[in-house]
Amino acid sequence: MDLSNLPPGMIGQLAGMVEDFILKNQKRYAFRSTPLTDAQKTAMGPFFTQELLDPVRLHVLKGDRILDPPFYSMARVMGIKNLPSFSDAAAVTFVDVIVSHEALNDALLFHELVHAVQYAQIGTKDFAARYLNGFLNGGSYAEIPIEKHATELEKRFSANPQQGFSVADEVKTWLQS
Repeated sequence: MDLSNLPPGMIGQLAGMVEDFILKNQKRYAFRSTPLTDAQKTAMGPFFTQELLDPVRLHVLKGDRILDPPFYSMARVMGIKNLPSFSDAAAVTFVDVIVSHEALNDALLFHELVHAVQYAQIGTKDFAARYLNGFLNGGSYAEIPIEKHATELEKRFSANPQQGFSVADEVKTWLQS
């Protein structure tokens, strides 16, 4: 199926399901999560505001995996292939709750915090729509612009973790381009 020709109503319905998945998982994992440690806040401080870092919560799963959304079976029937498996992701950010399948090193935490900034600037509904459209237009997880931008900033961070820059400003500029 040519995914570029999906009816706008179907795309809107799928985007709503993505948003619902995000919000349900934010709520599901929030009560199990903990704030960033002082060491994590110190490492991320040159890149993110305290206003962003303070409410962010982390949860590292042990013996559990993030389940794929229930709508994946419907998407597969529609011909959508290559769906990213949440159980295979190193970590997933649900608005301000980062759920990880592994211990978070600074690069992974940075990447997920970029997503928290993206959520903060565009809201959950727009994040879900952009994520879905990015996947449908690009055909894979690696081609989702939201992910590509987070990875680009993560690489910049990893190249020189002592050279601070404002992720909020970078995201704002990227969104306007």
